Amino acid sequence: MTEPIFTLLKKDAATSARRGCLRTLHGDIQTPIFMPVGTQATVKSVTPDYLQQMQAQIILGNTYHLNLRPGPELVAQMGGLHRFMNWSGPILTDSGGFQVFSLAKLRKMTDEGIRFKSHIDGREIYLTPQSCMDIQRQLGSDIAMVLDECPPYGADFKTVRKAVDRSLRWAAQCKQICTDSGFLAQGHHLFGIVQGLNFDELRKECALALAEMDFPGYAIGGVSVGEPEPEMLAAIEASAPWLPEHKPRYAMGLGTPPQLLKMIARGVDMFDCVMPTREARHGSAFTPWGKLNIKNSRFKDDSKPLVEGLHNYTANFSRAYLRHLFVAQEILSCTLLSIHNLHFLLDLMQQAREHIDAGDFDTWHKAWIERYETGIIP
Repeated sequence: MTEPIFTLLKKDAATSARRGCLRTLHGDIQTPIFMPVGTQATVKSVTPDYLQQMQAQIILGNTYHLNLRPGPELVAQMGGLHRFMNWSGPILTDSGGFQVFSLAKLRKMTDEGIRFKSHIDGREIYLTPQSCMDIQRQLGSDIAMVLDECPPYGADFKTVRKAVDRSLRWAAQCKQICTDSGFLAQGHHLFGIVQGLNFDELRKECALALAEMDFPGYAIGGVSVGEPEPEMLAAIEASAPWLPEHKPRYAMGLGTPPQLLKMIARGVDMFDCVMPTREARHGSAFTPWGKLNIKNSRFKDDSKPLVEGLHNYTANFSRAYLRHLFVAQEILSCTLLSIHNLHFLLDLMQQAREHIDAGDFDTWHKAWIERYETGIIP
């Protein structure tokens, strides 16, 4: 019998929070976990050394963008994405399906695939289940994602119904392609993606159909696409309970620190988001008392680090220095604030794992969220 790729280590008694271990070709991943986003084979302004120092267990790459530039053939020629970007840990690559949502003016949907016009040079690209899997195979992804259609927030039931049906057909094709090519037998993983927007019955149907296909893991897509937070959490609640308990669950493309804890409490294991580095580029830093705006004049002569006790490279510098860098438009400000924000979320995941193990996750995460949303930054 094949050894399972995911081991469920502990379940919280008061919530649906879970502790697990996910095995990949490039190492084990302790969950719950946040995954820094490296869209174009780099986590913006942060070196692989810093990612290792902050104990990032896995990072992301983007199939759509890497397909356009530098191209999967070149990456394969260079020894795969791990060697190309000098990252020795696991890598998850998304399918490019989200660009159906985010680049709506540049694409055309068919049942066979997606026709894109490159946002770089306007050339036409055709992304199908076959090409999506071929690209991720050339990249050497530890975890690949199926091709799916992500309907926009506000879409009607008929539109979402069609997107779910198409996504399920593509998921089955992707699974067969990865089986026939030996991708799965070599130890790579393929995750199915639950769609259904804010229609609970479609979420349930999609989750159950994907579970029947027996993927190594599952993602919940179509969240954080413009909907209010209560609807986003409702979409998670409508999806997660119908996914196999012994498989990892990944909520795609979100969220804020409190949202991550709320989704862990709803049974999600893995997360990614561009927010930590994007907020850094705008001068915002996460703290246990909410976001800190480094541009604020109160930090002009503040000698404290961003957060006492959070030990990373950025902790060597004062708030005053970080403010000076940002106001002077020095690139180093992006690097230091990005290191801090990424480490803050990774440390938050470590705390969540410890409290699930200790059996007090429910009270801890509620108190943490209340402090973040109502606290005053010292």
